[in-house]
Amino acid sequence: MEFAATIWGAGHFLLGYLLPFLFVLTLVVFIHELGHFLVGRWCGVDVKVFSIGFGREIFGFNDRHGTRWRFALIPLGGYVKFSGDADASSTPDTAEVARMSPRERERSFPAQSIGERAAIVAAGPIANFLLAIFIFAATVFVFGKQVLIPRIDQVVAGSAAERAGLRAGDLVVAIEGHPIGSFADMQRVISVRPNETLAVTVERAGGSVTLPVTPDLVETTSPIGKQRIGVVGVQASRKAEDWTTQRFGFVDSAKVGVSETWFVVERTYDYLAKLVKGRESADQLSGPIRIAQVSGLVASNSGFLGLLNLAAILSVSIGLMNLLPVPMLDGGHLMFYMYEAIRGRPLSERAQEIGFRLGLGLVLMLMLFVTWNDIVHVRSLL
Repeated sequence: MEFAATIWGAGHFLLGYLLPFLFVLTLVVFIHELGHFLVGRWCGVDVKVFSIGFGREIFGFNDRHGTRWRFALIPLGGYVKFSGDADASSTPDTAEVARMSPRERERSFPAQSIGERAAIVAAGPIANFLLAIFIFAATVFVFGKQVLIPRIDQVVAGSAAERAGLRAGDLVVAIEGHPIGSFADMQRVISVRPNETLAVTVERAGGSVTLPVTPDLVETTSPIGKQRIGVVGVQASRKAEDWTTQRFGFVDSAKVGVSETWFVVERTYDYLAKLVKGRESADQLSGPIRIAQVSGLVASNSGFLGLLNLAAILSVSIGLMNLLPVPMLDGGHLMFYMYEAIRGRPLSERAQEIGFRLGLGLVLMLMLFVTWNDIVHVRSLL
């Protein structure tokens, strides 16, 4: 019986958590690295390795251009190694470049113009944003969007809504002059603006009323950890007639994709800004353990469509993270290229080496911190 229970537990972990996690992360990483790869090839740079994962190779193959496509043992990222790169972080290998023939040197990464190198580096994060836009757009184009109109069914006693004078039956039509089309739209606006007085316009008894509403700041617990959000204390109507399915054409679906992606960008930067100001807790920063947990929960509760939307959100997050001006990350490389463009010469090899070491240290510290966050979060659930 113990053996059977062990097998069952292992199977549940594999199907319930590991496979959804690998699907989401591999898709996001592959598209990121594909962005680097395609623009690099377009610029005429030889690509030595395209790797999903780090460490020892599990399997791989060589294409007709000599690129080694490989899947590695540690599936927590990936890299593209161009000709002239010393390692997976694209540190220039000046010794190797010096040994190359003129034709080989011409097709190496360091030999490209600043603009081409910047385009190759920026292509990874851009590909992440395009993936998110595509997923969000394709989802609403194929399935439409279930919309619950923002009609208030109940007002919680003692809540911000009651203090402001909102009533059951009110239909929220605008906040701060911006149209509100669904209950989810209302929640989005309110959740990110706690303790701010908002002008909320509602339809009531055939007329229009604008009320000053100040959302309360509350701490909630979700699968990704604790969150501090704004709430007003209203419950949505659940009547069948208040639900509608919106259908979108190609152009409108693309607009939705851009809008949803931008919302994730805004929400991320808003959180980071509040984190720096001390108004948010760092325990929301997640690592691979919590991503695996959330992937499993999303897969079991929302299925494949939910996993795709999680991949879109994660893709935006990875794109933004890689744009941080930290050596080792894409943003660090872009920072070096900006210096080179302004000064007319690249940063010295010694300065770049120090920068990459500092960047590696920062990345490792961040990884340790988010992993510790994950462990604390998982233990709190046991």
